Amino acid sequence: MKKIPVSDITPPKKREVETYDLYAKREHIYVKFYKGIFKNFRIISGACMLLLFYGSPWLQWNDHQAILFDLPNRQFHVFNATFWPQDFMLLSGLMIILAFVLFVVTVFAGRLWCGYACPQFVWTWLFIWAERITEGDRNQRMKQDKKPMTKLLFLRKSAKHFIWFILAITTALAFVGYFTPIRELTPSFLSAGLGPWEFWWIAFIAVATYGNAGWLREQVCIYMCPYARFQSVMFDSDTLVISYDEKRGENRGKRSRKTDHKEIGLGDCIDCQHCVNVCPTGIDIRDGLQVECVACGACVDACDDIMNRVGYPKGLIKYTTENQLNGGETKIIRPKLMAYFVIVLAMMGYFGYIIFDRVPIEVDVHRDRGQLFTEVSDQIIENSYLLKIANKSNRDHQYLLTISGIEGIQLISRNTVLVEAGKLIDYPIQVRAHSDEINRRNTDIIIRVQAVSNPKIHSEIESRFIAPAF
Repeated sequence: MKKIPVSDITPPKKREVETYDLYAKREHIYVKFYKGIFKNFRIISGACMLLLFYGSPWLQWNDHQAILFDLPNRQFHVFNATFWPQDFMLLSGLMIILAFVLFVVTVFAGRLWCGYACPQFVWTWLFIWAERITEGDRNQRMKQDKKPMTKLLFLRKSAKHFIWFILAITTALAFVGYFTPIRELTPSFLSAGLGPWEFWWIAFIAVATYGNAGWLREQVCIYMCPYARFQSVMFDSDTLVISYDEKRGENRGKRSRKTDHKEIGLGDCIDCQHCVNVCPTGIDIRDGLQVECVACGACVDACDDIMNRVGYPKGLIKYTTENQLNGGETKIIRPKLMAYFVIVLAMMGYFGYIIFDRVPIEVDVHRDRGQLFTEVSDQIIENSYLLKIANKSNRDHQYLLTISGIEGIQLISRNTVLVEAGKLIDYPIQVRAHSDEINRRNTDIIIRVQAVSNPKIHSEIESRFIAPAF
C-alpha cells in the first residue's frame, strides 16, 4: 500500500519541546522567602481567616456557644438564631449564593480566592513558614536535603514536624469545636477523656491538615481541586490575571548593570529565576497563564524587587488583562460580570428577606387516628389532635392556642403551653363544637399558636373537624 507523504511544518523554534513523563516522580518545591505588597495583603487576609476560624468557636452568646452545629439535637445555633433540619433549604440557598459570589470574583479578578483566601493555601503558607524558620530558606533546605542526615538536621526536621503537628491538632480541635462545645472539648482532649466520635474526627482532621498543607500542598490545587478546571470557562479578555509582559521582557539574559541591554538585543528580564523560586506551585509564569497558577502575586513581588534593584521599571510581571497586554482598554462593566452581579444581588436580597421574615416556631398537627370523633352529648361533637410545637428560638416561650373555623368551637384542653428554648413537645388537645353549627361531615378549622410575649411569633395550621353524617 502506498503511504501518504507527510512533512513536518512546525517552525524550528517550536520543534525543540521538552517532553515529560506522565507518571514522573513529584519534585519537591522549595519556596524562597521574599517580601512585597501582595505578600502583605495575603498575610492580612490569611490572618483574618485564621482568627475567624480559631476564634469563632470560643465566642459566647446568651450563655451558649455563638456558632454551634449540634448534630445530636439537630440544631444549628448561629448567634441569636437556631436552625433546624426543616431549614435545610436555607443552607442550600446560602451555598448557591456563595458559589455565585465566587463566579463574580473569578470573572472580575481571576483566582484571587485561591491566592488570598482559600483554606488550603492559607494553611500551606503557614506550614511553609514553619519549614523556613526551622530548616532555613530555600537554598539552605536544598543543600541539606542532598546531604546525609546529621544530628543537627534531624533536630531541625523534628522541630518542623512538631510545629506541623501542633498546627494540625489545633486546627482539628477548632473544627470539631463547631460541633461539640469547645469549652468542654478542650479540657476533655487535654485530659484524654474524649469520646469515640470526637477522637475519630480530631484524628481525621489532624491527619488531613498535616498531609494536605505539609506534604501534598500544590498537589491538592493541581490535581484534586475542581475549581482549577472550570475557572477558565468564566475567564474573558478583561479578567484580571497575572501575566508576564513578553514584549518588554524578551529576549532574556544576564547582563552587567553598566551595559545597555537594548543595544545587545536583550529585554528587561534578566532570567534570575526569582519568579519561579517563590512560586508555591513551581511554575514559570513567563510560559503564560497556566492552570497551576493560583494568582497569589508571589512572582509579582519577586520580580518588582529585582526590577527595583537593577534600576528597571516595575511591572514586568503584574496583574493585568489580556486586552491591556495587547494595547487595548480593560472593560470593567461587561455583560457576563453584570449578569452574575445582578443574580447575586437578587439572591442575597431574597435570602435576607427569608431570614428576616423567618418565624422561630414550627407547628404540626396530627389527628387521633384511633377515633374520628366522640359524641359527648346529642349536640356536642369532640375531636382529638396531637400538636407538635417546636420552639426554634433561644429563649423559653409561653404559647397561646386558639381555634377558629366553626362558630362557637371550643378548646377543652388548657389553652397555654410552655415550650423551652430549642425544644420540641407533643401536646394533645380536645376540641368541641355544637352540631347545629356543623353542616357537613368534614369542616376546615385553623389552629393558631402564638407566643404570649411576642405576638409576631405565631404559626397557623389547618386541620379537619370530623362530625357524624347528619
